[in-house]
Amino acid sequence: MSESATTGARGMTAASAFGGMRSVAPVMFRAGCPDCRERFELSASALRLAIGASSRTTFYSFTCPECGAAVRKPAGERIVELLTGGGVRTLRLHSTV
Repeated sequence: MSESATTGARGMTAASAFGGMRSVAPVMFRAGCPDCRERFELSASALRLAIGASSRTTFYSFTCPECGAAVRKPAGERIVELLTGGGVRTLRLHSTV
């Protein structure tokens, strides 16, 4: 950003606007595997969220890091809110009807 582009912002530069920010720790989610019963933490990149037209078609999924099982669990409104806020990739499912 050039200095001339910041004149409308009272001389604020990008460096001064973001100068006090620190790096943010990645969000970790607790999960469990129904197959091996192991409990663990997963990063947002290890999870996928699918949002469908109903509660039956809204779920999150991941691969168990312990046994390799593909896990799919239902996601209510609160889970959807937490996962999307934590940066989990989301797929919106559309009805074909």
